[in-house]
Parts: sequence; C-alpha cells; structure tokens
Amino acid sequence: MSFLKIKNLSVDYKMRKETVYAAKNVNIEVNKGEILGLVGESGSGKSTVGNAIINLIDEPGKVSNGSILLGDINIHENSKNIASYRGKKVGLIFQDPQTSLNPIFTIGEQLIETIQTHLSLNTEEAKNKAINLLKEVGIKDADTRFYNYPHQFSGGMRQRVVISLALCCEPELLIADEPTTALDVSIQSQILELIKRLTKERNLAVILITHDMGVIAETTDRVAVMKNGNLVEIGKTKEVLMTPKEIYTKSLVSSVPPTNKKIERFKIIEKENKNQTDTNIKILNRWTKKKIVDQDLVQIKNLSKTFDDSFFTESSKNSVMAVNDVSFNIKEGQSFGLVGESGSGKSTIAKMIVNLFKPTSGDIYFDKVCITKIKNNKEMMKFRKQIQMIFQDPYSSLNGRLKVKDIVSEPIKLHNPSISSKDLDNYIYDLLESVELTQQSADRYPHEFSGGQRQRISIARALATQPRLLVCDEPTSALDVSIQAQILNLLKDLQEQLNLTILFISHDLPVVRQMCDRIAVLKNGKLCEISETEELFKNPSHDYTKELLTLMPKIESIYN
Repeated sequence: MSFLKIKNLSVDYKMRKETVYAAKNVNIEVNKGEILGLVGESGSGKSTVGNAIINLIDEPGKVSNGSILLGDINIHENSKNIASYRGKKVGLIFQDPQTSLNPIFTIGEQLIETIQTHLSLNTEEAKNKAINLLKEVGIKDADTRFYNYPHQFSGGMRQRVVISLALCCEPELLIADEPTTALDVSIQSQILELIKRLTKERNLAVILITHDMGVIAETTDRVAVMKNGNLVEIGKTKEVLMTPKEIYTKSLVSSVPPTNKKIERFKIIEKENKNQTDTNIKILNRWTKKKIVDQDLVQIKNLSKTFDDSFFTESSKNSVMAVNDVSFNIKEGQSFGLVGESGSGKSTIAKMIVNLFKPTSGDIYFDKVCITKIKNNKEMMKFRKQIQMIFQDPYSSLNGRLKVKDIVSEPIKLHNPSISSKDLDNYIYDLLESVELTQQSADRYPHEFSGGQRQRISIARALATQPRLLVCDEPTSALDVSIQAQILNLLKDLQEQLNLTILFISHDLPVVRQMCDRIAVLKNGKLCEISETEELFKNPSHDYTKELLTLMPKIESIYN
C-alpha cells in the first residue's frame, strides 16, 4: 500500500496580469522503502510538488486543487497542524546545506532544538540521540564535532549534518531537493549511498528531486518526469531511461553526456526539426581568424599559488598552497580539460591565467611571451584582449543594472574606442546572433532571461574581443541537462568556426570527455596525470583518476 498519495495536485500563482500554473493535476504515489526520482528542467514544477507536500508554498501561490495523503492523514485538511508533521512525519533535505543551517548555533544546539520540538526527551537524552545520528551519517569524532559550527565543516560534511537533522525525529517520508548539486563526485557518491542505506534500514519513503539523470539512474527505483507543471511520464527507472515513451523524456535522456564514449554533438530531439543548414555566423566577417599551427599557445611552468589564512598580515605560518608546482601546455585550437574536486586548484589556475591572481612562483607563457612578468598595463591589455573567461554563475558575473547591449559593448569599446555607434550596434547584434539570441535581447536586462540564456550572454561578451583563448570555469554546472547540451554544442560550433583554444574546467567527468582533447587531473593543488581524453577514460594511470572514474554516476543512454 502506498504511503504517500498525491491526487490531482494543482498549484497556482496568481499575478497581476496572469496566473502561473506551477503544477497541473499531478498524480504520484510513493511506497515505504522506495526512492522515487522527480526530474525535469528548472521551472518544471519539481520543487513545487515537494514544497506542497509540507505546505511550504509561498504567497501568492496556493494549492488550488487535489489532495495529499500521508498514510491516513490529509495534509491540506490539517494544514493548521502542519508544523507537527514537518520533521516528525516528513524530513526535508535542502539543496544548499550552508543556507539551511544557522551559522550562529553549533551543530549540536540545532539538532537538540529539533529533537526536543517533536520528541519528549530531556537535554541529555536529546544530546545522545544527536551524537548517534551524526555517527550514523558518517561524521567522524561526532562527540567533538557536536560542538562545532557549520562553517567548520566541508560542503559534504554539512550535507551529512542536514541529513541527520532531517532524520532526527524519525520521519516516515524524506524529501531530498537537489541534495548533491553543489558536491564533488566523491562526496556525491557518499551522500547517495547514505540515502540508499537509510531508506532500507529505516524503511523510509523517499522523493529525490534532481535534474541529474546519472544520479537518478544509480539511486532511484522509479522516476517521474515533469515539464511545465505537468507529469509527462512515470515508471520504473530502467524502463523510463532506456525506453522513454514521450518526446520530452527522450530529449532529456539524449542530452545527458554519455560516460562510455565520446560523441560529436548532443542530440536535442525537441529542436531537431529546427533548420540547421545555415551554420555561418556573421561575426566571421569581422573576426581576425588565426590559422591553427602546431604550436603551444599556453605554457604553464612550475606554477604555484599560496594563500595566507590572515586578512591582516602579509605573511602567516598557516598558509594554504592552492596550486603546487603545476606544469602543462595547451596547443593552439585544442580543448584542454582541468578536472578535480573542490579545492584541487582548478579555478585558481584559471584566475592566474587571466591575471586575476598573481602566482607565488612559476611562469605562464601565452604565444611564447611570459605574461606573469608583464608590469606595464598597456602591454597587459593586449593579452587581456586575447584571453577571455566564462564564469560558472552567469547571473552574478553579469551586471544586473545594465542592459545586454551595454554588457556586450563594454569590452568592445574598451579595446576599440574609435568604433562608430552604428558599427558597435551591428557588432553587438552579430555577437548575439552567434550565440542564438535575437536582436531584441539587446534591450533587456539579465534578470529577464533564463539561466541558459544568461550564459549565452556571457559567451557573447567573452567573444567580443575576438580572443584566441577561452577559459571556461564550470560554465554549465548551474544549468539543466538539456540547456547544458545546447551550451556545449554552441561552444563546439564556435571553436570549430573561430579556431578558438579552450581551457575547460569542470568536476563533471562525462562533460569533460565530450568537450576536451586532453585532460589534466588535479588533487590538492598537485597534478596527478595528463593524458589524451579517451586514453585517460580507458586506461587511467593514477589511483585518484581511477577512483574518480569509478565514482562517476553512469547512465546507459540512447547513444548505446
């Protein structure tokens, strides 16, 4: 018998000019001891369904139809007593553990408060229960860490603490909303294994909300696919992923980077009918296209970077070596991947290449010129023009107070101060067209675009100076799988058409496999190995690389 029954659930948001239907007649059932995956793009209604279960729909949203049964309890008929169900009947794991923990209270204080709110235990009993929970979710030295604050834990450890908070009042239903999105592959694997183990041991009913199809494939028993508030398809995970019935599900599955081989392009089934015969882009007419020769465009020699742990002194005994004696070369026209977990030094290297950080030691050569020793700003501007960066979060890297045309025109005017107003406008429109945005986009602000569209604006801005090297720092990690496929296809096209050299930084190994010719693996600031992409995936030499490949979530996609 199903423990959770969602019948004809509809959630509406009434705005001044329109009504947004976030969920439309959704029907889902979940059994105890079962993990149901809820997938779809941003805005599909996944989190809305999860929030509706515990009555966390913000105004002006409301449940306009349907019922949610938790065992024999109708949640919305008992909405006045919902606080007694949250925590006790339903546990919730949020996406960002940092924001779901109170920074001014210790982990122990937060656990004891939650336990005593729902269970009749004195402080000593609650403390013992909390410490046992921390041990259960894999926190070492739980008796000591009980007194630590959230900032003293790593991202993975904080997520374990959040899981212990969700389980501390012995709920029967657990809702995990993107619990591993911000985590590295090794930490992600540990958290997912923990959720699977606890599901069996405690006989929990679990809803796992995510857009990561690899996570769905390896973790869930059944999967429900949502699009624009509608439930598109539901069934056993293997059946839905291997033989999807609906076009949208096929599109999602085909957009997943395959882990077992390299492909030329991502299939985007929903857009296959679009006329793609004309692949020429107008910026080619004004692009100073360099002929690719067999030479190293970038040379990194014995690069190191040390950060001091003090804001107030220039030197410190407790310094952190973020990058430790790293050397590698990137050939012109090549895509070079940097992979590793958080803290491995990937982004630090990228920021030194674009001159945002100064190396502690070592040299960076660009086109045989040592750019680390350039002190003249005018001389450095020549290289800034040739090296551009696409950041991880397109929203925070775009000025929200400027229109798109002003954002894209800024680097053009900086490096071409004599350009005419008419030519500038035409160049902006050509750049927007190259990233598949309309001319009308130029007069809008960043907040008026989706995440994928904002990243396209970032790419247009990066292309504005006609760079030879494009540094991409996790450019798709914040995007849905189908949007990610579009951006990666776009980068592949631009590289081919403009002879770009790309440094691609990511901890998503399947994405790196599709994008890169060569890959360097970093751990704790040190270089583990460098290899041709297919050689690295088929015959890794370093134990750390082997471990990363073993932990990588895998999905047998329709490319097989």
